[in-house]
Amino acid sequence: MQVPKYIFICGALISGLGKGVVTSSIGTNLQIRGKKIDVIKIDPYLNIDAGTMNPYEHGETYVTSDGSEIDVDFGHYERMLNLEMRGDQNITTGQVYQAVIDQERKGDFLGKTVQVIPHITDEIKRRIKSVAERDSELDALIIEVGGTIGDIESQPFLEAIRQLKREMPSEDSLLVLVTYILEPPNLKEQKTKPTQHAVRELQSMGLNPDMIVARGGHELTDLAKQKIVMFCDVPANAVFSLPDLETVLEAPLYLDKQGLGSTLNLKLRYEDVSADWIEQERLVEKFLITEPAVNIAVTGKYTEIADSYISVKEAIHHAAAHNNVNARINFISTEEYESNPDKIHTLNEFDGILVPGGFGSRGAEGKIAVIKHARENKIPFLGICYGFQLAVIEFARNVCNLKDANTTEISKTSEHPVIDILPEQKAVVDKGGTMRLGKQKILLKDDSLFEELYQSREIFERHRHRYEVNPDYIEIIEKHGLVFSGKSDDEKRMETLEIKDHPCFIATQFHPEFQSRPDKASIPYYNFIKCAKTRSEQRK
Repeated sequence: MQVPKYIFICGALISGLGKGVVTSSIGTNLQIRGKKIDVIKIDPYLNIDAGTMNPYEHGETYVTSDGSEIDVDFGHYERMLNLEMRGDQNITTGQVYQAVIDQERKGDFLGKTVQVIPHITDEIKRRIKSVAERDSELDALIIEVGGTIGDIESQPFLEAIRQLKREMPSEDSLLVLVTYILEPPNLKEQKTKPTQHAVRELQSMGLNPDMIVARGGHELTDLAKQKIVMFCDVPANAVFSLPDLETVLEAPLYLDKQGLGSTLNLKLRYEDVSADWIEQERLVEKFLITEPAVNIAVTGKYTEIADSYISVKEAIHHAAAHNNVNARINFISTEEYESNPDKIHTLNEFDGILVPGGFGSRGAEGKIAVIKHARENKIPFLGICYGFQLAVIEFARNVCNLKDANTTEISKTSEHPVIDILPEQKAVVDKGGTMRLGKQKILLKDDSLFEELYQSREIFERHRHRYEVNPDYIEIIEKHGLVFSGKSDDEKRMETLEIKDHPCFIATQFHPEFQSRPDKASIPYYNFIKCAKTRSEQRK
């Protein structure tokens, strides 16, 4: 059985550095040279998974096909590497400690004092190896460690990495440090001293970086690179610059132009195969279009942090690229329309309005006002998950004349609970990992817009919800002109909706953005942007 090489990615100085993009870029450089790769993300937090985290804390919760709620970086991996990830590829401190404590309670360690070393580190290594050994044809496993060097919670993982590297031949593992190069505006000079200190801290743990990727606002200067080479003890051909780029899709090519692929081949003893980037370059060109442009409003409640809706944002850009337009996205808090209802008319400036997923009452009435405005003013609209449910509520209130229509998530006493909790959720107590999750089969109605768009009666999309359209209200809602054109495999749950006499009024209970890819845009998003493009052209 082939044993894959291990590539470890660590970060220095700050979080949100772009380690996920670096991980994906290294993976792409190996893939384009014919190597089969896979990825693990280590998150040192004590949560079992990302499912119960507020998006303001850690960005969006990404959902895999197998129904796992995992770290936002998995979106980068799936989109850039075209992989389908699984839940066991996200390792958290909570999972590791829970597993070890469960073993201790069962008596697996009888007579032993359970300690961080060796018991915790052994569990970390076991989890890494279980993924590595799953595919006998795997060439390389890339392991990204979340957080930054020096974090207390990261130390057991770094110790496990030290042990793994020690157990392997030197050519079978690689440690990459992603760092941030400070450039104080008043000095106009790149500073490498923090990076040097980060490397020394890493060395104090028994680890030496084999490669360094320097992030920053600008390209790394020759002088700064020379200092990193000298003081961090890394050869010049293993120091790479990755400044901010127009699109993350440029990153693999940008790094390879500096010799990343050749350096990976050299250090891992792979045959030095050249890469053909022609198709990737053509794809990138689509994403660099600046004109014509469409203006899109994403109206939600987590609008202050970009990562809160990152898959939505990327899906919009995918759809725009394949419609040959540039999407200018404005994130707008719907609470604005609750405190100042007259402001809703500013939405007329946009070519399309999207209401994304979410939970709870905050901003919900504002979202309903947004949906009403989009419906009445014929502005292209796409609702996702909670946006789908709120579109049903808006239609029930303002078209079906069910004035008190609401969701039981917000109001338990509503006279018309048009959105209600899923029957199987009523007895659920624990919040983590208990929603309707993952890829589910959907049946599309004949001659519906969704069937026309997907060119199929059966589709599969990813879900994350506890509430559904109340079956008691389906007949009255459809009687007034809203069509539920998609249903679950057992035909009990409503999955898509559309309004016929509207340029584009569609919504999905599922999250199509999780399956959107740079080379294959999500179908609902593609249609949404296509309609926004039409509106933009008509308004000129």
